[in-house]
This record gives sequence, C-alpha cells and structure tokens, in this order.
Amino acid sequence: MTKVRRQIITIDEEKCDGCGACVPSCAEGALQIVNGKARLVKESFCDGLGACLGECPQGALRVLDLEVDAYDETAVLSFLQETTPDRVEQHVAHLNVHGIVSSYNPAPLGVAACPSVEMRTWDDARTKARDSSQSSVVNRRSVAGGQPTAAIPLFAASEEPVAPRQRSELGQWPVQLHLLPLQAPFFHDADLYLIADCVPFAYPNLHADFLKDHAVAVGCPKLDDGRAYIAKLTQILRNNDIRSLRVVRMEVPCCGGLEYIARQALEVSGKDIPLDSVTVNIHS
Repeated sequence: MTKVRRQIITIDEEKCDGCGACVPSCAEGALQIVNGKARLVKESFCDGLGACLGECPQGALRVLDLEVDAYDETAVLSFLQETTPDRVEQHVAHLNVHGIVSSYNPAPLGVAACPSVEMRTWDDARTKARDSSQSSVVNRRSVAGGQPTAAIPLFAASEEPVAPRQRSELGQWPVQLHLLPLQAPFFHDADLYLIADCVPFAYPNLHADFLKDHAVAVGCPKLDDGRAYIAKLTQILRNNDIRSLRVVRMEVPCCGGLEYIARQALEVSGKDIPLDSVTVNIHS
C-alpha cells in the first residue's frame, strides 16, 4: 500500500492499561484491545481525525504526523459492514461532523447505486478555489446530502448594510496556554475560560459571550501536547485565586480532550472550584 505523510493515532503502550474506553469512540473500528493493550488494527483504517482523543483516562493516545499507509475508506466500509454493520452510520456521521462526505452510498432495493461522491473537505475546496482560474467562487456540497449548491461568491459585494464593528473584549495577552505566565494579575479572582482554538471561527459572538470580563486560555487538544497542557494549567490553578473553570469546545469528538485536560489539571491542583463545559456547534 502507498505510504503517505499524514496524521494518525499513536498509542503509548506504557500508559495504556487496556481499559478499552477508546474502542467505541473509533468510528472506523481501527482500535481494538489485543493482549491487554489498545492496538491500531490497520494504519489504513485510521482517518487521523482523532475521535478517540479525550476518551483515554491515562492520556495514552496522541495524533502524530507520520509516514504511514494512506487512509482507505473503502476498506473501512467493507470491514464495518462485515463485522459491525450497525456502526456504518456512526462512521458516516463522524465524517460529516468534520465536513467530509463519505463514499458510502446505499442503494434502495431494485435501484442501481449512484456514483460515489468524492470525499472532500473544506480545505480541499479552498485549495481548488485558490488554484482555479475561477477563484471567485466555490461550489460547496451540503454535509448532509452531498448535493451541490449554487456557487457562492467568495468576495461578492453585499447589498445589505454593513454591520457595525464589534468591540474587542480581550482583556489580557497572551492567550495561548503554552505562552501564559504561571501567575498574572488578570487571573486574580477570575473566571478562567479554556477555549478550543477553532471556537472563534464557529462562534461569531465570542467576544461578548466568552471573553468579556474573563481570563482565557486557548489550545487544541488534538494537535498540541495534552500532557504539557495539563501541567501548565495545573500550575496556573495553583498559583492564582481563580474562581471557576469553564471549557468552551467544539462539538467534534476530538475536542473532548479539552475537557479531559481541565478535569485532570483541576484534580492535580487540589483546587475546589466549579468546572463546567460549553459545546459550540459547527454551524452556530
């Protein structure tokens, strides 16, 4: 099979205790418990989207950029239909959440199957738009049905009145968790919001709802080092009189890792403060 450089799940065997919590969260059936440890059944079964991240209580799962077998959705569908047919819909829904159209195309009885829709992400669409001579429009597909919609101008002039610019409510700098100081005045008696770095692109009222009068820490549980985040957040909680901790995450499964980071840091810090979570829909 062709080797490509892409993201794929990796398992730290020393940390893995074989609890199996990660197995149901893998929509492709790529993870199984073998000889008391979580194993990747096939590299080509893992889509690298990280739905299992945040499910492991030991923090044994990470997504790395490696040279591995290419992802093969056709093989995944064949495997699921043969072993666990009821999980095919879970797999399709998982891809839809990430803006990817599955090649799964069940045909009604007596009706020939239509050609499979090409799998496509918004990054693919952006790349095509950039490289195409028709770069002023992007032909988008609906996530649910995969049907083409009308071409949408990227920079079309609007006839509607321009909305007034929103005021920035950011009251601190920096905001990235890795860069935050261990102790700072903006943490004093503050409600700390731990925000996934994709949230600002999906939630237009971020400043008024999540930044105003709050301390913030921003990070990505999928691409960044979760253990380093836990250690850093633990120190911030210990060194400051923070009143509460709130996680603001995306609805995609891999973003659940941010909740795990918050819970672990709060437990290790020994602080007894409220912790809750807000989930932002992709189409907010």
